[in-house]
Amino acid sequence: MRYAQGGGLSSERRAFRERLRLQASERFARNESSTAIARDLRITVRSVQRWRRNWQAGGTGALRSHGPASLPRLGERQLAELEQELAKGPTAHGWPDQRWTLARITAVLGRRFHLTYTLQGVRNLLIRNGYSCQVPARRAIERDAAAVTGWVKETWPNAEDTRRRSAPGSSSKTRPACR
Repeated sequence: MRYAQGGGLSSERRAFRERLRLQASERFARNESSTAIARDLRITVRSVQRWRRNWQAGGTGALRSHGPASLPRLGERQLAELEQELAKGPTAHGWPDQRWTLARITAVLGRRFHLTYTLQGVRNLLIRNGYSCQVPARRAIERDAAAVTGWVKETWPNAEDTRRRSAPGSSSKTRPACR
């Protein structure tokens, strides 16, 4: 399986896939059909055929996991530094409000570590390291409830009046029939 932006499989999922391949290798030794193995293990026949070719070429060892597809781009020390930078807040990095976005974190990664990440790559990095995606509340801290109430009572009714209203005879049902 391949995932865009280097998402890859978690270590648990990699171990699960390796167990499936090793179960399949036992069945290859018994000369079972690829279709039966695929049905029982709930995987595609093409995967079983690919695994069988690898097994024939290199034995059971060829089906063992080779680890993650790529090493993490940030080491443990750099992740700790990133966490400190994020703890400082967006205003410390020059943004006007206290909201971290993926684009802003991407910019911090570029400035601090000289790495380019895609937005999805930053999201995966954050999730792997225990952060969660949170959507901010829609109401601003600076919201003035009295101003909103005044607008609803005074301005909004005037805005409603400007809408097109149907007058008698404006509907095709009320027009007199032409003779």
